[in-house]
Amino acid sequence: MVTVTSAEMQKQFGRYREIAQREPVSITNHGRESLVMISADEFKRLKALDTRQTYYAHELPDDIVAELDKGYQGKPTPELNHLMK
Repeated sequence: MVTVTSAEMQKQFGRYREIAQREPVSITNHGRESLVMISADEFKRLKALDTRQTYYAHELPDDIVAELDKGYQGKPTPELNHLMK
């Protein structure tokens, strides 16, 4: 991965944009990694791997509500009961 300061990125944005098409470019600010620039295709690929879904409570699908209504917590763990005191 190429690492560049934010000042250098500003001066030569076109150069680093081209590099980011091939590999990630780490951008530092005051010596610490701040951002990573990647190609749009790589971003889309990574985004497609993220299958998490968020909902507001009123938007929850019926199957999720049904599971929550069961109150199932997994197998009993009596050895951990002392932690609840």
